[in-house]
Amino acid sequence: MPLTIPAIDTRRYQDLLDEAVARIPVHNPEWTNHVSRSDPGVTLIEVFAFLTENLLYRANLIPDRNRRKFLSLLGVPLQPASSARGIVTFTNERGPRQTIALNQGIEVRAGEIPFRTERGLDILPVEARAFFKRPIDGPAPELQEHYRRLYASFRGQPQTTDVRLYETMPFPPPVGGGALEAVDQSIWIALLLRQADQPATEEAKEAVRTELAGRMLSLGLVPIVVDASRVLRPTGPHAEQAAALRYQLPNVPASGGLATALAERVPRYRDLDPRTTTDVLVEPGVVELMLPSAAELTLWNNIDPLESGAGDFPPSLEDTNLADRVITWLRVRAATAALPSQVKWIGVNAAMVSQRAHVSNEVLPDGTGEPDQVVTLARRPIVDGSVQLRVTSNGKTEPWTAIDDLLAAGPEVPVQDPKDPPGVVPPPPAPAKVFVVNLESGEIRFGDGLRGARPPRGAAMRADYDVGMGRAGNVGPKAINTGPALPAGIKVDNGERTWGGADAESVAAGEKQIARHLQHRDRLVTASDFEAIALRTPGVEVGRVDVISAYNAEAPQHEPGDAPGAVTVMVLPRTDPLQPEAPRPDRFFLNTICAYLEPRRLVTTEVIVRGPVYKPIWISAGIAVVAGMAFTEVREAVVTALRAFLSPLPLDGVQTLEDVTTILRAPQQAERRKGWPLRKRVVAAELEAVINRVEGVLFVNSVLVAAGTGAAQASISMTGLELPRVAGISITLGDPLDLDRLRGQQPEPTEAAAFVPVPIIPEEC
Repeated sequence: MPLTIPAIDTRRYQDLLDEAVARIPVHNPEWTNHVSRSDPGVTLIEVFAFLTENLLYRANLIPDRNRRKFLSLLGVPLQPASSARGIVTFTNERGPRQTIALNQGIEVRAGEIPFRTERGLDILPVEARAFFKRPIDGPAPELQEHYRRLYASFRGQPQTTDVRLYETMPFPPPVGGGALEAVDQSIWIALLLRQADQPATEEAKEAVRTELAGRMLSLGLVPIVVDASRVLRPTGPHAEQAAALRYQLPNVPASGGLATALAERVPRYRDLDPRTTTDVLVEPGVVELMLPSAAELTLWNNIDPLESGAGDFPPSLEDTNLADRVITWLRVRAATAALPSQVKWIGVNAAMVSQRAHVSNEVLPDGTGEPDQVVTLARRPIVDGSVQLRVTSNGKTEPWTAIDDLLAAGPEVPVQDPKDPPGVVPPPPAPAKVFVVNLESGEIRFGDGLRGARPPRGAAMRADYDVGMGRAGNVGPKAINTGPALPAGIKVDNGERTWGGADAESVAAGEKQIARHLQHRDRLVTASDFEAIALRTPGVEVGRVDVISAYNAEAPQHEPGDAPGAVTVMVLPRTDPLQPEAPRPDRFFLNTICAYLEPRRLVTTEVIVRGPVYKPIWISAGIAVVAGMAFTEVREAVVTALRAFLSPLPLDGVQTLEDVTTILRAPQQAERRKGWPLRKRVVAAELEAVINRVEGVLFVNSVLVAAGTGAAQASISMTGLELPRVAGISITLGDPLDLDRLRGQQPEPTEAAAFVPVPIIPEEC
């Protein structure tokens, strides 16, 4: 049985104080005023009780330190904390009308939580607002006919011209503002004159265009990523082929106007060359766009009121004050995707930030000249790759380099290998002035002279590094709003929440890894290795992992065993605010797991990491209730029992490493500890048994179960990565409710024909 390490002494301050005061009458009976807290002697006892409690606290930490050292000797390091990331936008509302350049590493804050920009950017002196053309569904026939005739008469085309009415909506729309469907599959960004630069004269616009010419516009995007999957090919990580985005500005003729012939009055656009290191339809990122000259940042000067906003023209703005401030439009569109429905947020003057605080020039203990020296940084956890160490000896300062393993370091004094024959030119030695960092504990370890140099005796050492705050860096929208180093007049804001922050692994959690780590050595070989290592992924909260060997979930008609060399890893997050009872992993979640699995897998293994495929299940049951029991209470208990029985996650919402070990010993008995098993059928008779076990249920009349819009079935099969998702439950007295009434009627989708988008003019009194 596991040994529980006891505390050396569990006494606290009050226990020590009471014990000392109780001994006064025995050892010093002349002291009669010990019951008064104002007595000087009692005050001294309180001081020593406080000091003793601190000593006991430190003594009780000895077992924890011993266990931590034991883990270190076994080579089972604790997972360090991970820093959160996010996107912020900078605005220059009332500052000077000029571009302000910000360097990399500028600090911004969410309260007391610091973040730093990952790249520099130009803050352009403009205001930006995003819009999209949302279609108006089901307009009145006479209104549709009116606009069709109006547009046809202007264009001089037959009255059979089809039009589709739309309204200009801000992007993203307000909460509950409807779907993100756009008639032209585009997002339009209006670059506006600032409020402080009004009145909106042509001279003011030309001055801003001159300032924007040749500048870099930083455009941040956060995609909507659901039902995602990632594939690790044997040749390396596989980048999904997402729809390429196009960034366009109006291509205005030199004359500034459109052609007079109606057939040639078609707006044209020029593409900008995007610069980015990420696919912004797969993960959040910033796209840099080089703006053209001032003469190319204009709009057409002869647009007729009837054609404003129609066709491929920028959307019509109802607010005239806003329309007067438009300098130019930036059009973002995807060639093969409905863009607005794939983007959650968009903004200009954007920069990626990571949660970290910078520690500069920290003085470390002097070198001793001994092998295997260890020094500890004052703050932790350390951000990976941020430690910079300088060693000063004999008046000379040299930077030392961080590496992963001291066994790869060179000797302190280069010597020729005695195994080499005479005349052989030895290869250049590996760098010797190196060190390794334990990100979780903050320890810096040096070599022994043979593998890595030793800091000389008396050498002064100083370090610069960044520290994170783990899960505390996951802040909500609008939380990052200050910056001590920002220029005057510059404001900062995060339109979307930050993500990826996680606390360091505890010693107790690390102890549970010992047996598993000694078995798999942090390498993905067996199915249990995949499961245990994926559960330990830092930066995400993994609720469940299923591993299917020799199975490619991306290939149709494949069954387990059909794809040698392929491994499918199905993962579920612990929580999902959008779909709590059937959580789905998003792209950020899968990217984090893939990045953790990639260096640990065999190079010949193809790994598919994805979430489950939920099959909607409708359940209708009729029951009889025990006399004296309230039907409403029994009904809620039945619904809770059915949802728990069909839940894809364990009852406590998380799969543990103990579950992995238990499943290896007794897979049939322990499989349900992970949630609903893969490929297990949903059987109506089994659900009837679950209902019968609920307290207060006298008997079950009947249970109807159906998948999607199908008819009731005795059992519903689950194939591939399918898991049941309860779409609706009806519990009634007597006979069950008809499934069609439970589901309601869903209209069949219709295909849209070719049309011309036409803005609708709102009616005014």
